[in-house]
Order: sequence, then structure tokens, then C-alpha cells
Amino acid sequence: METSIDIEEIRTLARDFAQTELRPHTERWDHERAVDTSTFAQLAELGFFGMLVSDAHGGMGFDLPAYAAVLEELARGEASVAVVVANTATAAALIERFGSEAQKTEWLERIANGDARATIAVAEDQAGSDTSAVETTAAQHDVGWVLNGTKRWVSSGEAATLAIVYARSQDGPALYLVPRHTGGYEVGARDDTLGLRPLELVTVQLEDVQLEPHALLGSHGDADAQLAGMRSVARAGIAAIALGIAQAALDHAIEYANVREQFNTKLRNFEGIQFKLADMATRIAAARALLMHATASNDEQQISMAKVFASETAMWVSTQAVQIFGGYGYMRDYPVEKLMRDTKAMELMEGSNEVIRVEVAEQLYA
Repeated sequence: METSIDIEEIRTLARDFAQTELRPHTERWDHERAVDTSTFAQLAELGFFGMLVSDAHGGMGFDLPAYAAVLEELARGEASVAVVVANTATAAALIERFGSEAQKTEWLERIANGDARATIAVAEDQAGSDTSAVETTAAQHDVGWVLNGTKRWVSSGEAATLAIVYARSQDGPALYLVPRHTGGYEVGARDDTLGLRPLELVTVQLEDVQLEPHALLGSHGDADAQLAGMRSVARAGIAAIALGIAQAALDHAIEYANVREQFNTKLRNFEGIQFKLADMATRIAAARALLMHATASNDEQQISMAKVFASETAMWVSTQAVQIFGGYGYMRDYPVEKLMRDTKAMELMEGSNEVIRVEVAEQLYA
């Protein structure tokens, strides 16, 4: 278990990187819809892709509080970068927890050092949170498996070296390790999103993709339990990223209120603005406290609560930041409108907040 001092050191490292290497480029990346390739190499050097990979397999071996702290600080600089890191780290954690020794040896060190990037492909047009509606199939073949289907909203689907694909066989749903350049793996058009515009979200077509027997992660019928086992990691990541966006919005609002004047008075001296800033800071602190407590105890229900609370806090805080900027807040020349666009995704990713509320309510009666 990491100590609080260790977490603060890790948080400071991530914050410094975000301030110097991410934040100065966010507006350009949003406009160009791409992050500089060199940025991912720097993240790999810092070990952030291997945060959830054990020391034995070349990773950092972080616990959930340390992991969440890093993602929050990265998102404070650029949320799309934090999402790529979280997606890769979660995929690596799936292999770490459920993979064979051969699979771990083949992939984990490469993911941790940045030589390979991994993604998870579950969603389909008719199957978002409802995996029972997944139509992608895996058929037994003489030399392994053959996959057919279409996956939607695959993060880094073009750039990823490895996709962990959810598919159905006659023996039940399973996860399969699909190397990017396997024949039949075709990347379709990139989605045009409201926010997180530098993040590559694509449709992946799987047409007669032939895999070796060892491509199966675990056993048939295990897929839903495996994804459920990673739910806390995935939702803690989104909660942390939402917090980072919220903190960035507050940072900008504080700075703007300190320099902008109306009626020969700085905005920071108007009581209405003071109330907004105080409420923004209070909600962020409350969301961070909930997330840190939930991740320290590794309580799945509390982590789900933290995802809902942090994402909705970020939506409220970023909206208030736009309001504080006034007309300028609505302009692309100023940073807060981007943060508000980015935030919306946090209420949808890793289970919409409506779905999670139903889960939490049902757990109250368990």
C-alpha cells in the first residue's frame, strides 16, 4: 500500500508534467484533433502506462489511490491524454489479473514501457452497457478462433497495438487478445465528438479475424465476470479524470477573476463571484475526498458513487467557469468552453450515471 507521502510525490510528478507538457498545447490539440506523438513517449518514460502492472512484469505496481492521483493531475492538463492512459492501464490490468503467464510475458512489459498500447473493444451499436446484446462472434477454428463483428467507440483503435475484444462463442462470452495488425482487423471512420476531440474513437470491423488458441483471455463464459472485476479500476479512472477537468476549470476561473475588471473592480471582489468560486472549490474537495476514501478501501459501491458525483461535479464546475468568464467563456479563444465539452463524456463513460444509479440503488437492498 502506498503511503500518503508517496501519493503526494507521485501527484506532484504528474502535476509538473501536466503543467509543462500538456496544458500549453491543449487548445492546439483540440483544434487539430490529435496529441503529439512525443507526448506518449514521455508518458511511457514516466511509467504511467504501467501504473497497474506489477513490478514483476516491468510496471509500477501502483494501488488505486496513487493511480487516481496521477490521472487527476494528467486530466488537469489534458483530459484526452488521461483517458488514453486510463484505457491502456485498464487493459493491462485485465491481462495482469486474468491472463496466462505466456500472455503476461508477451504483453505487459511492452505495454508498461510504451512499446505497445492496448485498448478494450466491448461496445456495439445495440450494446453499450448491455453486454448481453453483443453480436460479435467467436467460432472454433482448426487452429484457434475466428472473430466476426463490429465494435464501436474504440479508444485508440487505430494507434493501439492490441485490442481486448468481447465476443460470443457457443460456450459463452469471452475476451480475446487481438493484435492490431491481424488480418481482418479494419479500422473505420473516426467519430466526430463534442469533447475529448484529440481522443481517437473509431469503429473497428472484425472480418474473419483468425486467432491462435492462446488468444483467449481466461475461459469461455468468463468475460462478464472479468469486466465486472475491473469495474472499480475503470470507474475510479473516470472519476479521477473528471476531478482533473473540474480542477482545471477552477484554476482558470480563479485566474480570470483576479485579472478581469468590471466597474473598476476585479471580479474576485464581487460577492456573487466569490460564492461561485467557494462552491466550486467545496464540491471539488468533497468529490476528491470521496474518491480517495473509496479507492483506499477499494469499495466498489463507493467508487461507483464517486464516479457519479465527480463527473456531475465537473459538469457543474465547468459550467460555472464559463459563467464567470461571461461572453468570453463561450468563445473558442478561451479555455473553459473546451473543459465543459470534455466533461460531458465523464457522465457517459464506463456506465452512464443513470445506469450506475440503478446499480447503487439495487445494492442498497442487497
